[in-house]
Amino acid sequence: MNYAPIKSLLIANRSEISIRVMRAAAEMNIRTVAIYSKEDRLALHRFKADESYLVGEGKKP
Repeated sequence: MNYAPIKSLLIANRSEISIRVMRAAAEMNIRTVAIYSKEDRLALHRFKADESYLVGEGKKP
């Protein structure tokens, strides 16, 4: 069975674990995508990811 390589990884978590996952992904040349709420717009995971997108505007995290 052949598997396609992972090209990007969606991270829907804002904790220290998400930062560790991003670091590991970077070591494996995998792009990271973070999603965040308006209230989390200054969270570290948003800036560490290769891409980040606002979701659920106006809703609590």
